[in-house]
Amino acid sequence: MPDVLPGWIPGPVAAWLPVLLAAATALVVADITYRIGHRLVRRAVAGSVTAGTVVGAARRAARCVVPLVTLNLVLQGAPAELAGLVTLQRLVGMALIASVTWLVASCINGFAQAVIDAHPISVADNLGARRIHTQARVLSRTVVGIVVLLGTSLMLMLLPGVRQLGASLLASAGLVGIVAGFAARPVLGNMIAGLQIGLAQPIRIDDVVIVENEWGVIEEITSSYVVVRIWDQRRLVVPLTYWVEKPFQNWTRASSELIGTVFLWVDYRMPLAPLREALQRACESTPHWDRRFCLLQVVEAGDHAVQLRCLVTAADAARAWDLRCHVREQLLDFMQREHPRLLPRQRAELSRETPQAVADPVRP
Repeated sequence: MPDVLPGWIPGPVAAWLPVLLAAATALVVADITYRIGHRLVRRAVAGSVTAGTVVGAARRAARCVVPLVTLNLVLQGAPAELAGLVTLQRLVGMALIASVTWLVASCINGFAQAVIDAHPISVADNLGARRIHTQARVLSRTVVGIVVLLGTSLMLMLLPGVRQLGASLLASAGLVGIVAGFAARPVLGNMIAGLQIGLAQPIRIDDVVIVENEWGVIEEITSSYVVVRIWDQRRLVVPLTYWVEKPFQNWTRASSELIGTVFLWVDYRMPLAPLREALQRACESTPHWDRRFCLLQVVEAGDHAVQLRCLVTAADAARAWDLRCHVREQLLDFMQREHPRLLPRQRAELSRETPQAVADPVRP
């Protein structure tokens, strides 16, 4: 074919023209194949919500993979004497690896999203749904991280200089290897911690926790950190390794039910029976009480007053807080209205002593 081309076209360009024509034809065929295949796959998965979500998530990545595969096949069959062929083959190969990595990651994320959508946490008893959400998010992000790491490694292996550098670093096993190990330790630690959290689940999405003396709710779990939404709308960002290395409180580990406490100081003369009746009325007057029990006990007898502890139950942490505040206000109102003289007070005893007569000094 180069013999029939005009003489003003350079030789290298004329040599590339058959390959470029074949590549353009292959790309057109690949686009048509993709469109037909996409429609067939959509019809095949029309009855499955999970498969439909995965196909929808992988659509853009697949649109890149198909033409790159055909282009790579064309370049592999091109004459070896073409100028710049090796470089172009490496670039297309790296792009193909990147697109395949994108495709696999999209499929993983699509499957995780389908699992999450199938288990909404908007229901009243969402403990099982929150467990599934946490596993799907953490495990999918961990697997995607591994896939991206493998894809990046394969891309670098196509470059001779980088491949030789990696081989020399592995062979030396000296100071560079130690530094690299220390540098990669946080990444590997977070990856392992992510797997532990996903499998053992010490925390889940929407769990109520106390961490670093802060009360909050688990809002997001990423591949490297956890976002805790504090009660005053602040955000506490905690590394993944923290949750497997340090103690913390999880108020919804097995159940969201809680026992709330209210402490009161009263005078020794305060009758307890009317106060117990007032506690019962206070609990029954609010929907925050789950009707398991409410209890009033004397827990301490001090020098000047008696400490009472009220135990009340609620379905979750938010209702327990509101119930405690409601009970405290109602009991204070009852004591101020019915027994205002029996609130804690300081007592003092005054006594009058007769002054002793002072003897007159003896005069000489």
